[in-house]
Amino acid sequence: MPRRKYKPRETLLPDPKYHDFEVARFINSLMVDGKKTLAQKIMYKCLDLLGEKTKEDPLTVFKKALNNVKPRLEVRPRRVGGATYQVPVEVPPKRSLSLAIRWILQSSRARKGKPMYERLAEEIIDASKNEGASVKKREEMHKMAESNRAFAHYRW
Repeated sequence: MPRRKYKPRETLLPDPKYHDFEVARFINSLMVDGKKTLAQKIMYKCLDLLGEKTKEDPLTVFKKALNNVKPRLEVRPRRVGGATYQVPVEVPPKRSLSLAIRWILQSSRARKGKPMYERLAEEIIDASKNEGASVKKREEMHKMAESNRAFAHYRW
């Protein structure tokens, strides 16, 4: 048993340009080796490019892409007797957002030959259209959960 009180999650400040919490979370995930200003430059350049390419509000395209990539179900391993079953469970909203951000960043880093802000913009545009590697990753996760639906009664 812990001897201290439960430590509350630290609240994240919204990003300085768009005053949005999801953009701030994205910037923090994009950041490498503590270089936040570089991550902010990449993100803001990416959002400017989104606005040019789509002729829409870049923040709405970004939010739409995040919502398209967020998973609703995932599988968690559960030991019952001697066997380990992959049990489908619903994903909490905070984890869903984290997974979506992580998948978008992974798939944009996997693209080669262009600056990071361009790769990120292309991946976000693809995700907002329900295509691209990050949406495929979500579909794979949903397929896994669907195929293991028989073990849903092992939820805890």
